[in-house]
Amino acid sequence: MKPDGPGSPSRWRGRSLFTDEPALRIGRWDVSWLLPAALLVIIAAADWNASGDFRVVSWLAIVPIVASATGGMTTTVIFAVLAPTAYVLLDLSWEHQNQMGPGDFALVVAGGALGVGSRWLRGRAYRHLTSVENAAEATRLAVLRPIPPTAGGLRTASAYLAADSAAQVGGDFFDVQPSPYGARVLLGDVQGKGTSAVDAAAALLGTFREAGYQERLLATVAERLEDRMRRENAYAAGFGQREDRFATAVLVGFPAVDTGWVELVNFGHAGPLAIGGDGVRQLPEGSGAPLGLTALADTGGAEAPSVGLPPVLRVPFERGETLLLVTDGVTEARDRSGEFLPLADHLAARITEAAASPDRLVALVERAVRRHTGGTLADDTAVLAVRRA
Repeated sequence: MKPDGPGSPSRWRGRSLFTDEPALRIGRWDVSWLLPAALLVIIAAADWNASGDFRVVSWLAIVPIVASATGGMTTTVIFAVLAPTAYVLLDLSWEHQNQMGPGDFALVVAGGALGVGSRWLRGRAYRHLTSVENAAEATRLAVLRPIPPTAGGLRTASAYLAADSAAQVGGDFFDVQPSPYGARVLLGDVQGKGTSAVDAAAALLGTFREAGYQERLLATVAERLEDRMRRENAYAAGFGQREDRFATAVLVGFPAVDTGWVELVNFGHAGPLAIGGDGVRQLPEGSGAPLGLTALADTGGAEAPSVGLPPVLRVPFERGETLLLVTDGVTEARDRSGEFLPLADHLAARITEAAASPDRLVALVERAVRRHTGGTLADDTAVLAVRRA
């Protein structure tokens, strides 16, 4: 998996040399002291060359405030001491009638105290944010456990991009479950947001990991998932949830022996893509009802309505092909003009890279989504690519 980890530093930010809190960096070098140091030197030089009628030495009050914004607590304290010291030295270098006096000195001292106080508050906020992100990361790992590079005879690669960077996880879910009957693959998206969507996703994944291993028939695994979604809705109704949640999903079964086909059950989800050296082809779209709503599905016509799950389809799938499953964060990704991402065309134009390996395919899709949306994700995005090892 390749989600954006909590607290990941950007290109120009990292850890302070003096504390475990963020500070301005370029590469491996801490440069958080450069801006306040340059500001102190400029103010000192300007005051030294000023006339007695216009002195700027009191502007030293802003130096520790700037230090508190760019560096750690140690850096801020250093400049909170340097600023009053520089004030005294500069002021004493002038004739008595041109000295600024204790009033402006108090202003510089107050600036230092303000800088230290604001840095302390910033540190508290940073530590609180870190603890929240760590809790979100723990939740993500509990729901979306990392998938080994090789699982059940499949080479795998995946990515999860949360639209809410602080939450780290939403209603999108996926997993690969080895079994005595071949590997089973699941990807889906729970309708809605919030903790209840995460709970539903966790419940479905738990059922999939158990049923996917134990059940011989993929149709039985599908039944278990539908039953779990209904029970999850019944549980949530006890806490006042008014509307039942549902989940679009794709369930794929790879036979233990390569037969040239895979089994596919599509619960109202976008059809997966099969990528090979010959190009990109679309597998069947979801004609069945989403998980949680199959009781409302009419599969027998108007005169003899009946309820049932989507059928188990056998879809041709060659050994050298890679199966790509994505959620609507990819299929509904829009640019500024509102145009959807033409994923199949994008991959077909880069078929050599797309067909090279699951890792390169997932990276290609991730770059395409970020580039198409300008880096602003409107919805959680899950990408899973698998290929027979």
